[in-house]
Amino acid sequence: MRSSIRTDESDGGRLPAPAGDAAARLRRPRTGYACDVMEPETIADDRPLAALDDHADREELRRRYYGLLQELRVLLPGVQILVAFLMTAPFAERFPQIDRVGMVLYGVALTCSLLSVIAFVTPTAFHRVGRRQSRVQRLRWGIRVTRAGLVTLSIALSSAFLLVTRWVFAEPVAWTITAALAVAMIASWFVLPLCVRERRR
Repeated sequence: MRSSIRTDESDGGRLPAPAGDAAARLRRPRTGYACDVMEPETIADDRPLAALDDHADREELRRRYYGLLQELRVLLPGVQILVAFLMTAPFAERFPQIDRVGMVLYGVALTCSLLSVIAFVTPTAFHRVGRRQSRVQRLRWGIRVTRAGLVTLSIALSSAFLLVTRWVFAEPVAWTITAALAVAMIASWFVLPLCVRERRR
């Protein structure tokens, strides 16, 4: 009688290979090594955060929190470059020639950019310093401070942009361009995501 168990040829015929639906539910990590262990595919869970439990849904909460940390890895380098630019600007030769309005814009841009760095690093502090069992609260506050960081980042970018454009262009042109930039950021970072979320509901 022929055995119903098939062997995986890539492992030299030593390991049984899953058949049928079991094979469809398993995948190999994309490393290319034959010794990698098969892992179950991640199934998307669209439940709201309030419906998740710290213990029963810890895998889903962990997946969402790691996704948030990956998003922050994209945001942080750009904010760090902005902070570095603003921190070195006072050492430029023509910096003392900036008028009073320019100094105010510079102070707002520097303060908001540093607040953005603090906000974007806070979820990492939650992950390393906070209680690991408070998974729902950790994710909820991580999302909140990330949103706050986006607000302060938009203010910092607008202020820094206006500071530079006032130096290069005429005052009305600078304010017009900055207003258009601010509208674009608000629409892309806040209005559009909210519209997409409401449509999905």
